[in-house]
Parts: sequence; C-alpha cells; structure tokens
Amino acid sequence: MPLVNVKEMMDKARDGHYAVGAFNINNLEWTKAILLTAEELKAPVILGVSEGANKYMTGYKVVADMVKAMIETLNITVPVALHLDHGTYEGAQKALAAGYSSVMFDGSHYEIEENVEKTKEIVALAKKLGATVEAEVGSIGGEEDGVTGRGEVADPAQCKMIADLGIDILAAGIGNIHGQYPANWQGLDFETLAKIKDACGNMPLVLHGGTGIPEDMIKKAISLGVCKINVNTECQLSFAAATRAYIEAGKDKEKKGFDPRKLLAPGTDAIKATVKEKMEMFGCIGKAN
Repeated sequence: MPLVNVKEMMDKARDGHYAVGAFNINNLEWTKAILLTAEELKAPVILGVSEGANKYMTGYKVVADMVKAMIETLNITVPVALHLDHGTYEGAQKALAAGYSSVMFDGSHYEIEENVEKTKEIVALAKKLGATVEAEVGSIGGEEDGVTGRGEVADPAQCKMIADLGIDILAAGIGNIHGQYPANWQGLDFETLAKIKDACGNMPLVLHGGTGIPEDMIKKAISLGVCKINVNTECQLSFAAATRAYIEAGKDKEKKGFDPRKLLAPGTDAIKATVKEKMEMFGCIGKAN
C-alpha cells in the first residue's frame, strides 16, 4: 500500500472518537517494529521523523525511500503516513520534495504574523503534492532533537487564525512537554483545550509529548478533539532498557550475541510492546479499514 497523507485517518479518528499514534522512527529497526505492529493490530499509523533523525539517517530521500520499500516488502496493508515532525520552513520543503506524505511546519517560535505567512506557503506547496500539513501554536515544552519549547499554553484566537489557513491538523500547547514529565508537572490544561476546540470547530488536534501522560488525561484529550498523539521518548526508554538488560545479562558475550541483529532484537521487541500499549490506549486498534 502506498503512503497516504493524514487527512482521511484524522477525519475517521475525529468521528470515531479515537486517536492515531504518531511514533517517531530513528533507524531501520524502529521503522520495521512500528510497521509490523500496526499491521498486526490493523491500526493506521503515522511515522514521525524529526529533522535530527532525518540527518542521522542521511537525508529525507533515504528515509522516504526506505519507508516506501519496507511497506512494499513487508506487505503492509494498513494506512501509513510519513510525517516530518517539528519541521523548519526549509525542512518542510525538503521533506515534501522527497516524497513525505505529511509535514509539520513548526512556526510557533515566530511572531504570529510570520507564522501565518510561512504556514500559508507550506500549505500551498503541500496541496500541490497531495500532502497534508500540521501547524503549531504555543510551543510544546521540553526539548526534542534541538527543538525546545517552554510549555506555553496556546491562545485559542491564534489557533483559529492558523486553522483557517488550510492546514489539516493543529498542534496547540496545553501544558504538554517533550521528554519525561517532572514530578511537579501540573497536568494538561483542558479548559484551554476546550476553548481551542470551540474556536477551531472540526479541526483535528494534535497532542505532542504523549510519553507519560496518564491514561485518563489521554482519554479526556481525545474526547476534546485530539486525533493524533505523538510518542517518541517512551519508545527510546523501552528500547534502552531492553538493550541494557541484554548486555548486563552477558548475552552479547554468548556465542554470536554481539551480532547487531541479535544485540538490537530485545530493544526492537520492546518498541513493539510499547507501540501496542499506546495503540490500545488511543483506541485505534482495528481502525485500519
């Protein structure tokens, strides 16, 4: 099945009151693990790629070609979108040129007027290519691949302004952060989320920083219009823990346990388990059709 953009899967998620998981990929093992899990569970899936991960994997075209080839070779039949996560103005253009089916243009650090103008340009380019666009208002807290946000709470009026530019999904800061949540985290601002939903109508909303948010908050966010939830850190943590356990148990010193195909296998299995857990929480299992 060829790559799809996020439009149809977001509309179905909004109407069906569930969310689609957007799981960041960092290498071949991560991509394969997420795709196989989505296929097993018959769940639509979004593969998110940060600009840092694109650079690590040697470029947008390499990533796009790898994902397309893997979908074909593994006979993946569920809808898969390849999405640039927190893209710059230049990065979004490069991703679209390479064949990404969806891009996030993160203009949240610009003044609202410049965010509007640059978002308009990315939307026009994406529409020519049949791709979809995510935009952001109110930066997401924490740090991810060099993208740092202070955890601002978005202005619903500004959200409406950006939503009206022809974007397909909107990420709005509601107290969520990238990475692990600190013990003194105050939780999601549902009052603001409700105001954003009222202002933006049927616009599918995105929750960044999905790692560590309690299930009851996830469910409430979905009830208030969140249709896409991003997960990265939790997969990184589960991968690291399983790899550490393998090495600390001395498995890498048994026979050919040092072979990277064996060395990375426990971490890859841990990613599959994490993705399955999140898909169950988001309610998207069995929603591929």
